[in-house]
Amino acid sequence: MSAAAQNPVNRKKLPGSKWTAAEPTHREKHFIVVDWVRNEQGEPTDRLLIEAVLTNTVREIEWRELEDGARWLIGWR
Repeated sequence: MSAAAQNPVNRKKLPGSKWTAAEPTHREKHFIVVDWVRNEQGEPTDRLLIEAVLTNTVREIEWRELEDGARWLIGWR
């Protein structure tokens, strides 16, 4: 797969999915999608909470960022 390829992302299957950062920072390479960020009504937004496996650091990203094959790889590698 080329680095510029687009990852196929199924929004319904994102929570619990595993991802690898193509260019790790702070030794954080492997991530798990924790859940959707929710609005005041409890409905999912377009943002996700992802947790770094090594450090347990949780950060918020736009879900479409995971489609970028140059930044994210599906699964743990």
